[in-house]
Amino acid sequence: MIELLVFDVDGCMSDGSITYTKNGDELKSFNVKDGLAISTWIKMGKKCAIITGRESSIVLKRANELGIKHIYQKIKNKKAKLDEILKQENLTYEQIAAIGDDLNDYHMLKSAKISFCPSDSSIYIKKIVNHVLKTAGGKGAIREMIEIILEKENLQEEFLKQWL
Repeated sequence: MIELLVFDVDGCMSDGSITYTKNGDELKSFNVKDGLAISTWIKMGKKCAIITGRESSIVLKRANELGIKHIYQKIKNKKAKLDEILKQENLTYEQIAAIGDDLNDYHMLKSAKISFCPSDSSIYIKKIVNHVLKTAGGKGAIREMIEIILEKENLQEEFLKQWL
């Protein structure tokens, strides 16, 4: 049973664009449908983690809005960080699903029981994941990932109960 979802940010939770204002402020956009699925997953008693190579206060704000407890930024070795989370949560790789889109996600994705990438991911990542999603990063890829897991694990009813 999948207990922990692991997300890369740029290219998965967002479309990978990094926009700066003339004052140097960074802008990112997140998909509200992804957010609803993430927060519902957490309401079901499941866990989520963000492991990203960049650092942004916007990511911290979004993670806090959604109730994500594990937020790690500026991470060079994502698999090593995931190992730490697993130890802390007393989980195994058999209980993990992860999404990433580029080479810095490679080892993390290879380790997860179920791995995903958005449709616009690196060709090298597409070759190693279990599921290449139909959706692009930042356009609902996280929602698609969660819905696939819900179906595979027969959790659709429990997911819907959170809203009915």
